[in-house]
Amino acid sequence: MIKDVTDLDVYRMALELLEPLYKLTNLIPQDHRKIKYQANEAGEKIPPQIAEGFGKKKSPREFCRFLSMALGSSDEVITHIREMKILAKSYYRIHIEDCDSLVEKYKILSRKLNKLLSSWQKFN
Repeated sequence: MIKDVTDLDVYRMALELLEPLYKLTNLIPQDHRKIKYQANEAGEKIPPQIAEGFGKKKSPREFCRFLSMALGSSDEVITHIREMKILAKSYYRIHIEDCDSLVEKYKILSRKLNKLLSSWQKFN
């Protein structure tokens, strides 16, 4: 039984993905700091969105709304990492493999969020 937001796999995963996201974005050159800021901001939004939705789980509509926002933020992170992959062609510090690996992890998070959202919509 899920008693706390920390019992949700998607919440824990979103928190765990912040460290590799920060490591990757710290490699972005200063003249592309907007990508760094936007990627970090999107990644940092996911855990609180899940937590706020969980706090409102007695209202299925609200919980689904916050899960949808978290899903959107996860997909936004994927887009910013893909932008970093383009930068990797010009900046030796950013490795394409690291970008690809992190994109795959965020895709998994997005799928899990989507599955949780779909399940919640079906049963509530």
